[in-house]
Amino acid sequence: MSDPQPDRASVAGAGGGRDEDIASLLRALMGQGTHLAEQQIALLKAEVRESATSVKLAVGSVAVAAVVGIAGLGVLLMGLAYLLADAIDHLGFATLIVGIVALIVAFILYRGALAKVRAAELAPERTQHMLERTPSALRGDLNPEHRP
Repeated sequence: MSDPQPDRASVAGAGGGRDEDIASLLRALMGQGTHLAEQQIALLKAEVRESATSVKLAVGSVAVAAVVGIAGLGVLLMGLAYLLADAIDHLGFATLIVGIVALIVAFILYRGALAKVRAAELAPERTQHMLERTPSALRGDLNPEHRP
Protein backbone atom coordinates (compact mmCIF):
# COMPACT_ATOMS: atom_id res chain seq x y z
CA MET A 1 0.00 0.00 0.00
CA SER A 2 1.25 3.36 -0.91
CA ASP A 3 1.10 6.15 1.58
CA PRO A 4 -0.34 9.40 0.07
CA GLN A 5 1.83 11.45 2.41
CA PRO A 6 5.36 12.11 1.20
CA ASP A 7 8.27 10.69 3.10
CA ARG A 8 9.59 13.00 5.83
CA ALA A 9 13.18 12.50 4.66
CA SER A 10 12.36 13.73 1.16
CA VAL A 11 10.50 16.79 2.55
CA ALA A 12 13.42 17.65 4.79
CA GLY A 13 15.81 17.26 1.85
CA ALA A 14 13.70 19.56 -0.32
CA GLY A 15 13.49 22.16 2.44
CA GLY A 16 17.23 21.93 3.01
CA GLY A 17 17.82 22.68 -0.67
CA ARG A 18 15.62 25.75 -0.42
CA ASP A 19 17.59 26.95 2.62
CA GLU A 20 20.82 26.45 0.67
CA ASP A 21 19.38 28.42 -2.27
CA ILE A 22 18.42 31.29 0.04
CA ALA A 23 21.83 31.21 1.69
CA SER A 24 23.59 31.27 -1.68
CA LEU A 25 21.37 34.14 -2.81
CA LEU A 26 22.20 36.06 0.36
CA ARG A 27 25.92 35.40 -0.20
CA ALA A 28 25.60 36.62 -3.79
CA LEU A 29 23.72 39.71 -2.62
CA MET A 30 26.39 40.47 -0.03
CA GLY A 31 29.07 40.02 -2.68
CA GLN A 32 27.27 42.38 -5.02
CA GLY A 33 26.82 44.92 -2.21
CA THR A 34 30.52 44.76 -1.46
CA HIS A 35 31.33 45.14 -5.15
CA LEU A 36 28.98 48.12 -5.39
CA ALA A 37 30.64 49.78 -2.41
CA GLU A 38 34.09 49.21 -3.94
CA GLN A 39 32.93 50.71 -7.22
CA GLN A 40 31.50 53.76 -5.45
CA ILE A 41 34.76 54.29 -3.59
CA ALA A 42 36.67 54.05 -6.88
CA LEU A 43 34.30 56.60 -8.43
CA LEU A 44 34.77 58.92 -5.46
CA LYS A 45 38.56 58.67 -5.77
CA ALA A 46 38.39 59.43 -9.49
CA GLU A 47 36.18 62.47 -8.93
CA VAL A 48 38.43 63.81 -6.17
CA ARG A 49 41.46 63.29 -8.40
CA GLU A 50 39.70 65.12 -11.25
CA SER A 51 38.73 68.01 -8.97
CA ALA A 52 42.27 68.25 -7.60
CA THR A 53 43.63 68.44 -11.14
CA SER A 54 41.26 71.31 -11.94
CA VAL A 55 42.33 73.17 -8.82
CA LYS A 56 46.01 72.59 -9.62
CA LEU A 57 45.53 74.04 -13.10
CA ALA A 58 43.72 77.08 -11.75
CA VAL A 59 46.34 77.71 -9.07
CA GLY A 60 49.12 77.18 -11.60
CA SER A 61 47.54 79.75 -13.91
CA VAL A 62 47.36 82.25 -11.06
CA ALA A 63 51.00 81.62 -10.09
CA VAL A 64 52.31 82.01 -13.64
CA ALA A 65 50.29 85.19 -14.11
CA ALA A 66 51.64 86.57 -10.84
CA VAL A 67 55.31 85.87 -11.66
CA VAL A 68 55.17 87.35 -15.15
CA GLY A 69 52.99 90.20 -14.00
CA ILE A 70 55.27 91.21 -11.14
CA ALA A 71 58.37 91.31 -13.34
CA GLY A 72 56.77 93.29 -16.13
CA LEU A 73 54.72 95.46 -13.85
CA GLY A 74 57.73 96.64 -11.87
CA VAL A 75 59.46 97.93 -14.98
CA LEU A 76 56.27 99.40 -16.43
CA LEU A 77 55.31 101.19 -13.24
CA MET A 78 58.75 102.66 -12.88
CA GLY A 79 58.57 103.98 -16.43
CA LEU A 80 55.08 105.39 -15.93
CA ALA A 81 56.06 107.09 -12.71
CA TYR A 82 58.99 108.83 -14.45
CA LEU A 83 56.80 109.87 -17.40
CA LEU A 84 54.13 111.26 -15.09
CA ALA A 85 56.81 112.99 -12.99
CA ASP A 86 58.05 114.77 -16.12
CA ALA A 87 54.46 115.85 -16.91
CA ILE A 88 53.55 117.15 -13.44
CA ASP A 89 57.09 117.99 -12.32
CA HIS A 90 56.76 116.09 -9.02
CA LEU A 91 58.28 112.58 -8.74
CA GLY A 92 56.77 111.67 -5.35
CA PHE A 93 53.20 112.53 -6.35
CA ALA A 94 53.59 110.75 -9.72
CA THR A 95 54.84 107.60 -7.97
CA LEU A 96 51.87 107.69 -5.59
CA ILE A 97 49.35 107.99 -8.44
CA VAL A 98 50.95 105.13 -10.38
CA GLY A 99 51.05 102.96 -7.24
CA ILE A 100 47.35 103.50 -6.52
CA VAL A 101 46.35 102.66 -10.09
CA ALA A 102 48.53 99.53 -9.95
CA LEU A 103 46.82 98.38 -6.75
CA ILE A 104 43.37 98.84 -8.29
CA VAL A 105 44.38 96.76 -11.32
CA ALA A 106 45.90 94.09 -9.02
CA PHE A 107 42.64 93.88 -7.07
CA ILE A 108 40.64 93.39 -10.27
CA LEU A 109 43.00 90.61 -11.40
CA TYR A 110 42.81 88.98 -7.97
CA ARG A 111 39.00 88.88 -8.14
CA GLY A 112 39.15 87.21 -11.56
CA ALA A 113 41.58 84.56 -10.32
CA LEU A 114 39.46 83.93 -7.23
CA ALA A 115 36.42 83.36 -9.45
CA LYS A 116 38.38 80.70 -11.38
CA VAL A 117 39.28 78.87 -8.18
CA ARG A 118 35.66 78.97 -6.99
CA ALA A 119 34.46 77.67 -10.36
CA ALA A 120 36.45 74.46 -9.93
CA GLU A 121 34.08 71.63 -9.03
CA LEU A 122 35.15 70.16 -5.72
CA ALA A 123 32.03 68.15 -4.87
CA PRO A 124 31.96 64.54 -6.10
CA GLU A 125 28.52 64.90 -7.73
CA ARG A 126 28.49 61.58 -9.61
CA THR A 127 29.28 59.66 -6.42
CA GLN A 128 26.62 61.57 -4.51
CA HIS A 129 24.08 60.74 -7.23
CA MET A 130 25.08 57.07 -7.14
CA LEU A 131 24.78 56.94 -3.35
CA GLU A 132 21.31 58.44 -3.59
CA ARG A 133 20.32 55.74 -6.10
CA THR A 134 21.82 52.82 -4.13
CA PRO A 135 18.79 52.10 -1.88
CA SER A 136 16.52 52.03 -4.93
CA ALA A 137 18.90 49.76 -6.80
CA LEU A 138 19.03 47.34 -3.88
CA ARG A 139 15.23 47.15 -3.99
CA GLY A 140 15.47 46.28 -7.68
CA ASP A 141 14.34 49.67 -9.02
CA LEU A 142 17.13 50.54 -11.44
CA ASN A 143 15.46 53.66 -12.89
CA PRO A 144 14.01 55.63 -9.93
CA GLU A 145 14.30 58.95 -11.79
CA HIS A 146 11.92 57.83 -14.53
CA ARG A 147 8.95 57.17 -12.25
CA PRO A 148 5.80 59.24 -12.84
